[in-house]
Amino acid sequence: MNRYIDTHTHLFVEDFDADREEAVRRAIDAGVTKLCLPCIRSSSVASIMQMCADYPGICFPMVGLHPTDVDADSDSELRTLKQILDSRTDIIAVGEVGIDLYWDTTYRDRQIEVFETQIAWAREKCLPLVIHSRNAFDDLLDTLTRCRAHELTGVFHCYSGDEEQLGALARFEGFMFGVGGVVTYKKSNLPDLLRRLPLERVLLETDSPYLAPVPRRGKRNESAYIPYIAERVAQIYGTTVENVAAVTTANAERLFSI
Repeated sequence: MNRYIDTHTHLFVEDFDADREEAVRRAIDAGVTKLCLPCIRSSSVASIMQMCADYPGICFPMVGLHPTDVDADSDSELRTLKQILDSRTDIIAVGEVGIDLYWDTTYRDRQIEVFETQIAWAREKCLPLVIHSRNAFDDLLDTLTRCRAHELTGVFHCYSGDEEQLGALARFEGFMFGVGGVVTYKKSNLPDLLRRLPLERVLLETDSPYLAPVPRRGKRNESAYIPYIAERVAQIYGTTVENVAAVTTANAERLFSI
């Protein structure tokens, strides 16, 4: 059986309260043997750490403040998250962090400040960054450049930009690109973009419970659906699913040291 890693899954959220154990089992049965859990805010940490305790060697924690949770009073959140980061040795990444101006631009400047702070954490701890960006490419590129992110590693989670933006971000050679269910959608531009990237810079992710791939689109997403994404990626690259599984798994193990 092929072996996969879901590099971005929110199996710890309440959507899975009724069947979390079964969802993990379905993932393992599908060959998804490692699950990377991105943090949203400090209140997410307890659930994430409980999953990691319940499934050692399968679930791996990240710590970070999601940009849509940034507001004028984020300092206490940052202090709490930094204390957690400082107190544990099992954190695999700073994430998910970044800039999101899709719904609201009120806290644009604050989001950038918080992102800069968390980039500094990644540098201090020698951890990769898991970056969420939406409707904020110019600010993202400016911040990464100003903070010398070319010296760091990470992943552009759920990449959704255009060809020019892809070229600009690809210059950050330590960063990979997270590919999820959107790549299976009929109107997605991701297939054309992926052909401009080597498979060695691609990670597979679900972002569950969101963005379920075809043929599960419109339903709750879960980590067991990674093989649907891998099948589409294999078609795009003109290779086998076995090769996609082997390369993307090696990519994730190298990036996150898992």
